Amino acid sequence: MPAFDLPPHELERYRPAVEEPLDFDDFWQHTLKEAAAREPVLSVRPVATGLRLVRTWDVTFRGFAGDPVRAWFTRPTDAPGLLPAVVEYAGYGRGRGFPHERLTWANAGYAHLLMDNRGQGDQYGNGGDTPDPHATAPGGPGPAVRGLRSPHDHHYRRLITDAVRAVTAVRALPGVDPTRVAALGNSQGGGLALAVAGLVPDLAAALVTAPLLCGIRRALELADAGPYGEIAAYLAVHRGAEASAHRTLAYLEGVSFARRAHAPAHFGVGLRDTVCPPSGAYAAFNRYAELSGADPRREIHAYPYNGHEGGDALHVRRQLDWAARVLAH
Repeated sequence: MPAFDLPPHELERYRPAVEEPLDFDDFWQHTLKEAAAREPVLSVRPVATGLRLVRTWDVTFRGFAGDPVRAWFTRPTDAPGLLPAVVEYAGYGRGRGFPHERLTWANAGYAHLLMDNRGQGDQYGNGGDTPDPHATAPGGPGPAVRGLRSPHDHHYRRLITDAVRAVTAVRALPGVDPTRVAALGNSQGGGLALAVAGLVPDLAAALVTAPLLCGIRRALELADAGPYGEIAAYLAVHRGAEASAHRTLAYLEGVSFARRAHAPAHFGVGLRDTVCPPSGAYAAFNRYAELSGADPRREIHAYPYNGHEGGDALHVRRQLDWAARVLAH
């Protein structure tokens, strides 16, 4: 698949206008205030994994509306002192799977929390354990279109709230340095990490790869695959719902979250990505922190011949090197 988005020299300067709802900040402040009214952690239970160099706990924390959200918490065995933590968000349609699937960050010396995706986990991977009891609003079967006609009902209002609460939860776990917590994700997970960066002002770092929900209007014009294709398919049937859908999606726009971020940020993007077009990632990167008054270090790595997989293992190595510098004492 050849490159289909803007050429690299235009992407590097791409700063599109963003149509933000006037009550964007009030909407999210009210949503998060309701969620914060309860203690974050419900249970922490050790699990046997057959692994000797790390220890893992099955964590349940309170997310949106106090709903229980599951996560795997893993850290190096017998690591002394307080560790920096990485909160990782999984991709679209994936659940948390098994605790031995994602060991990179624990093996690098971090405490690692992998959040389950509520109401997902059935499209690939090894399943999830968190239902979404609020998924009753009009919309299609896929998460991207659940509750599409109202920002109050949309699936991502709940999932983004869960993602913010995961940071609060990991800070309450033993052996974690609460001042050194990073958000990490690819695709949907990248969009969640970016939302967390915009909603948690004291986040220590954000590592964002191929983020979903960035430059949504343009992505709907370009992408037929994945979540954007699901939204387009819904609107192809519900022809009068376009205005309400765009209004809802404006509250979920990753560029708007990026503009409010404070934390240092590390981005990755494949320039042949037809699932999450690269212009969305560049829009978020180029407008990152412009409203927060912060001037964090940030960098972006582009992979001209890669698609949604981005830089794959090479990019992970770059993330590890960058995080080691940013999250050091």
